[in-house]
Amino acid sequence: MDQLSNVLTAISHPSRRTMLQRLTTGPARFTDIAKPFDLSLNAITKHLKLLERAGLIAREKQGREVFISLRPEPLRLVAGWVHEYEKFWTERLDEFEEFFKTQRKKKHERKNEDD
Repeated sequence: MDQLSNVLTAISHPSRRTMLQRLTTGPARFTDIAKPFDLSLNAITKHLKLLERAGLIAREKQGREVFISLRPEPLRLVAGWVHEYEKFWTERLDEFEEFFKTQRKKKHERKNEDD
């Protein structure tokens, strides 16, 4: 899979998005990340592995503990991909607006001709 696909897969699950949100406040231990979830530690590990595969988190060992931190850079891939569709829809909406302006102008011209 390409990196964009990995990132989209990683952020597709609400639990993983919640984990990423938690990491926006700074690095956390595995147990701190797992605490709010009603999931097995094995399930938490699998979620974290998906986030790590996408490059969204990094692990750093400090003594006996492992701290997990957010690496938001891969989210730029998603932002860029979405931006292309934003440009597409902006262009279509501009065309739609222009169509209605033209129709309104034609209607106004016909009305003036009838007067």
